[in-house]
Amino acid sequence: MKNKNYYAILMAGGVGSRFWPVSTQNFPKQFHDMLGTGDTLIQKTFNRLAKLIPQENIFILTNERYNDLVFEQLPSVTKRQVVLEPAMRNTAPCILYASLKIQKENENAVMIVAPSDHWIEDEDAFSNNVKTAFDYCESNDALMTLGIKPTFPNTGYGYIEFDKERSLSVAEVKPVNQFREKPDYETAKSFLAQGNFLWNAGIFMWSVKSVVAAFQRNQPELYQLFESGYNVYNTEFEDDFIKDNYPKAENISVDYALMEKSNNVYVIPATFDWNDLGTWGSLYDKLEKDSDANAVVNARVLADDASGNMIRSKKDKIVVVDGLKDYIIVDKDEVLLIFPKAKEQDIKKVLQNVKANFGEEYG
Repeated sequence: MKNKNYYAILMAGGVGSRFWPVSTQNFPKQFHDMLGTGDTLIQKTFNRLAKLIPQENIFILTNERYNDLVFEQLPSVTKRQVVLEPAMRNTAPCILYASLKIQKENENAVMIVAPSDHWIEDEDAFSNNVKTAFDYCESNDALMTLGIKPTFPNTGYGYIEFDKERSLSVAEVKPVNQFREKPDYETAKSFLAQGNFLWNAGIFMWSVKSVVAAFQRNQPELYQLFESGYNVYNTEFEDDFIKDNYPKAENISVDYALMEKSNNVYVIPATFDWNDLGTWGSLYDKLEKDSDANAVVNARVLADDASGNMIRSKKDKIVVVDGLKDYIIVDKDEVLLIFPKAKEQDIKKVLQNVKANFGEEYG
């Protein structure tokens, strides 16, 4: 029997524009089978969470434009579980809103907030880490996060610095000293050398009591805005309240709103391999490669003097590549992208240029 006090908030509202042209505003990456496994990213994440958490306690937080996609891809979820944002306002407002809904339903709830687009190989290790966090959060006033042990000095992630000296009753749990912004390369190298820095994966665990109290303490205006609708949450009048009030919320991340301001923050160093699947390059890293180190999704490839490429097309499309090294080659309906892997961070800019030149519908 799964614990009825266990809840999850699955964050599925992002656009994933660095995965253009596959990921678009109307059909973002979490609803695609990016890895070619037969499951979309949101399906994989839902199934991973359901190993520990009762399925009916997994809430999907997404933008209202993705409502139909959620029900298509997760046919077992009910309307109660899909929490729709009428406006894009970053992570703090939607987490507070969902937390108040959960609190009204079960004030003993402990929950995980998890992005819908991460790749995690050892799902049992993930469940064990989350269970350790839940046990700690049930008996302590704690805001908890999972940190990833860095494997190289990555400048694309924020870092979590934990206290090496202070030990707690649960060995895996470390007190957090501070969150650090994305560093430059030399700073990242020094973080790794110090040994008490982890990548910030944006995965959080806490009791509903602790997170609501933290919002009340650190974000009183935001708290007041959403708390004023408490009486109508989980009733037929909720939608009207949210449509009127959600757009008034400040655009602020939960890291900045709560985690960086609180002194009851803890981290568990993850015991699983993790990849945030943020870019075509990070997807390339996770996929199996052919003998020339090309990573292929869906396509049938003939490659000559071509290596290190990320190639994706429609199912079974024949793709012939000659003389290209370390490129992203993505064929999607009316858009073909052929772009150097080394410049993958510029894909967002390319997307803006395409929309400016050819129309918004291509983004």
